[in-house]
Formats: sequence, C-alpha cells, structure tokens
Amino acid sequence: MTTLLMQSVVVILIYFLALFFIATMIRNNSIVDMAWGPGFVIVTGFAYVNAGFFTLRATVAMILVAIWGIRLATHIMKRNWGKPEDFRYAAWREEWGKWVVPRAFFQVFMLQGFFMLVVVSPVLLIQSVPQPGFGWFEAVGLAVWLVGFFFEAVGDRQLRDFKADPANKGKIIESGLWRYTRHPNYFGEAAMWWGLWLIAVPVPFGWMGIIGPATITWLLVFVSGVPMLEKKYRGRPDFEAYAARTSAFFPWFPRKSH
Repeated sequence: MTTLLMQSVVVILIYFLALFFIATMIRNNSIVDMAWGPGFVIVTGFAYVNAGFFTLRATVAMILVAIWGIRLATHIMKRNWGKPEDFRYAAWREEWGKWVVPRAFFQVFMLQGFFMLVVVSPVLLIQSVPQPGFGWFEAVGLAVWLVGFFFEAVGDRQLRDFKADPANKGKIIESGLWRYTRHPNYFGEAAMWWGLWLIAVPVPFGWMGIIGPATITWLLVFVSGVPMLEKKYRGRPDFEAYAARTSAFFPWFPRKSH
C-alpha cells in the first residue's frame, strides 16, 4: 500500500510540474482546470495497472473515475478552449504581480496536486488490496455515484444550453436541477466521490478514505467552489432572490417567497 501511494505521489508530481511549465509559457494558469479530471484518470489508471490485482472492485472504481474525469475535461475544454485566462486566475495574476510564477507553482499547481492525492485516496485504497467481491455495500456506493454523475452531467448540460440562448444573456438559470440547488454540478461531483468511498469501505482501512470525499466537499462548499463563483453575483437583486429560495448545495425544494 505504501509503495503504491509513493508511486502515485511521483506520478501526480510529474503531471503538475508539466502543467506548470506549459501554463507559465502560455501565461494561462487556468489550464489546470481542464487538466483536473484527466489527472485523476492518469493516476488511477497507473495505480490499477501497477498494482496488477484487477479485481471487480478495482476495475469498477477505475472505470467510474475515467468516466467522470473524461466527461469533466471535455466539458471544461469546450467551455474554455481558445478563451483568455479564467477571471479567477487572471485576478490572482494581477494580485501576485512579480511573484506570480512562484506563487502559481505552490498555490495553484502543487496545491492542486496535493488535493488530488487526498481526494483520490479511496480509489488508491481499493487498488492497493487484492480483495475480491462486490456486495450490497458496494452497490449502494455505485448508486450514489450514479446520482452524482446525473447531477453533474445534467446540471452542466442545462447551464450550457441556458447560456447558449441569447435571450438569457445576463440572466441567472433557475430551471431544471438549478431550481433545487444553486450548484447541481458541484453537488454531483461531491456525491460521486462519496460513492467511491462507499465502494472502498469494505477493503482493509477503506474507511480511512473518507478524507477524500470530505475534502472535495469542503473545497466545493467553502473554498474554491460555491463562495468563489457566487462572489461576483453578490448584491444583484435577481441573484439574492434566487439564493433566498434555493439551496446552495444539497438539492431541496425551493423555499416559498415571503
């Protein structure tokens, strides 16, 4: 287990070092967003092949991560390709000034590499133990993952279609899944990692992988997800009204207006 973990650390380090050099050359640190999903696919695929156990549990986990990572990367690439640096990273570039390169190295690339290692930990635990079987507990985890995938994929699609309609320019989406949560895609991503953790629980020390979904949920709810995205909408009457009746993260029925 320790060997596989250390090897995964090296894979993630090399991956983010390469991203850092590319981003520095093209002056666009936001490419790390497009690379987030594929990074999980790479480290998961490496661990799966390197461990060589190929159990049903390990195979299912690898496939689920691949589906999530490739879909997410495709979505973000379609949205960001050919556009200037994302406003969040552009703001940091201006704020950091002459220290942008070293600060980007540590605060963007190395930090995301660290979080990737933490979040993917349930899958690494699955792949580090040749334990066969796939029972009801794992089935529950798969069901949770499917719910999460639905929320993320459908939420992203609904938002993309909404923005594609010129009549909606400047408006906030309040239909579909966005009627029940202001961030169905973020909820979906967290749910998928909770599902993978449930699949990991039956293996030795699998419960320790809870740090993965707990971390990604914390990041999405309190750090780089909800707060950062909603910051630019604060103060807008339409957004404030929407926020007053719509759950921020967990899907729920809209609250009645007073």
